[in-house]
Amino acid sequence: MHLWQDGSGLAFDDAGEPTGYFWVHLLLAITSFLLGTAVGVIGLRGVRGSRDKRA
Repeated sequence: MHLWQDGSGLAFDDAGEPTGYFWVHLLLAITSFLLGTAVGVIGLRGVRGSRDKRA
């Protein structure tokens, strides 16, 4: 994860604490992962369902 190595000071403040930038981007990454997983599961179920009906 590149945010851990951020040298620009956006992800962590001078004390090493996460900033709002870090939390927003972490939330975006988690949301993207969960939505992608859900779409993948729905697609897999659709493919498996269509194979069962053809047989």
